[in-house]
Amino acid sequence: MDGSVTLPAQVPVMPLPGALLFPHALLPLYIFEPRYRAMLEHALQHHRMVSVALIKPGCPEWHAAEDFFHVAGVGLIRACVGRSDGTSNLILQGLDRVRFAGFEQETPFPIATIERLESKTSTSVETEALASKVIELYSKLRTKGRELPKKVDRYLADLNDMEMLADLMASTFINDPLRRQQVLEELVLNQRLRLVIEYLREEIGSAAGS
Repeated sequence: MDGSVTLPAQVPVMPLPGALLFPHALLPLYIFEPRYRAMLEHALQHHRMVSVALIKPGCPEWHAAEDFFHVAGVGLIRACVGRSDGTSNLILQGLDRVRFAGFEQETPFPIATIERLESKTSTSVETEALASKVIELYSKLRTKGRELPKKVDRYLADLNDMEMLADLMASTFINDPLRRQQVLEELVLNQRLRLVIEYLREEIGSAAGS
């Protein structure tokens, strides 16, 4: 997380099917539903932060807090372009993993009390080996026409931030939302890297077979 940003005690929540927000990642969103227009107005008036929560499988849309996962990403509204019809385009920048400890309100949009989730990191030879494997797999995926932004691509060569590596790879290359949710919820960095390796291998296999 950006050390200069302090998370508020509560943030509005946008439950979405298939969408997750990882730390460091950017997520473009189109806001058109009246309840989410109200959510955006609330966010802009307060901390410019929104949490994106994954709606659970089997729920075509959410009706109550139990319909979406309570470990999610919180993001800062980096850009917001309003349109004449009342809709808006946003870009969220992921800041942190959080758990919803409770809800101040559930309608028309949820406002959650949040707890920041601390990653368990210990840079070791094993961590560096796992990160190197992730980069090796990325080099295979990248040749299939998918790649990270050039700025990030250059950054990977330095391998300074292995948390960022795991999160950006999961956000960009793992297609299954439930697998992305599993990576998001995993607080032990080495295990998170192992999950990313397992799922990237399967993505490479799927791409090769299609």
